[in-house]
Amino acid sequence: MDNSADTCPSSGYHPIIKGTGSHVPEKILTNEDLTRIVDTSDEWITTRTGIKTRHVVSEDQSTAMLATEAARKALDSAGVVATEVDLIMVGTVTPEMVFPSTACFVQDALGAVNAWAFDLAAACSGFVYGLCIAQQFIRTGRYKNILVIGAETLTKITNYQDRQSCILFGDGAGAALVQRSDGPSRGIMYGSCAADGSGWTSLNCLAYGSRHPVTKPLDDPNMVLMNINGREVYHLAVRRIVEMVEDCMENCHLSIEDISLFIPHQMNARIIESVGKRLKFNNDRIFINIDKYGNTSAASIPIALDECVRQGRITTGDIVLLVAFGGGLTWGANVIEF
Repeated sequence: MDNSADTCPSSGYHPIIKGTGSHVPEKILTNEDLTRIVDTSDEWITTRTGIKTRHVVSEDQSTAMLATEAARKALDSAGVVATEVDLIMVGTVTPEMVFPSTACFVQDALGAVNAWAFDLAAACSGFVYGLCIAQQFIRTGRYKNILVIGAETLTKITNYQDRQSCILFGDGAGAALVQRSDGPSRGIMYGSCAADGSGWTSLNCLAYGSRHPVTKPLDDPNMVLMNINGREVYHLAVRRIVEMVEDCMENCHLSIEDISLFIPHQMNARIIESVGKRLKFNNDRIFINIDKYGNTSAASIPIALDECVRQGRITTGDIVLLVAFGGGLTWGANVIEF
């Protein structure tokens, strides 16, 4: 099955990234803080993950709150008012509640009364999945303005008794306003997504859902928290990301040298370094900010993208490559010309 988004729309419309935004909680959890929770050290965490700090929500903060603030900044950056938005997608595995969707809460908070809204449960790949979907709606000419958001409050489902995984995760949100253009800009050139449901045991949160409902006692109370097989995920992530990048280069008729900036999902600095070496990316073209935020799942790429835009790391004519790998298993990529 061809699951890519082709590069030749018959309508002539181009999906461009018109604006970006991000928002993280004020509270910071340092490696030193974690040494008082589990048996670990700053050196151990930094060496294995590249993480120094991560942002953590307070008890009264939620995923929709973070998503709304990131979306507001993206709208301001794009010069678009909320009533002009046609569709809102939120990639998240830590939704506001079972239902309604987090996206509906964002729609209400923004006053985006003309937009329909839904969530994407593709874990760390949620934002790149969302860009692929937005790309198709824009190219058909159906919509003009689409908000794609990645937002997570992972610390609410982190097992702080597991020294291997609790060091990894942080909270935050990022957003992009994807807009229809009939100008010369190529915008989102290509998008490709994939999944392998047989690998679900590598990354999951077992409860609560229909398999382990809230009405039935759990065999293990930690089933409500994230579970990750780090070694298995490491090898799978490197292989699938490399394959996805090679697919993008082939279908876009590009080489690695044509990519101005590579923005991977911030899962682990060692994974990113391994991917960079295999693909022969120069380090100065790989953006890494995991040291400040940790792994924020679906939020990591849009947060990084917003930082790059605001820091002037991306200029007109640059070709930017986004790629993610996450629970599902899911993975995907987007090639964007700015």
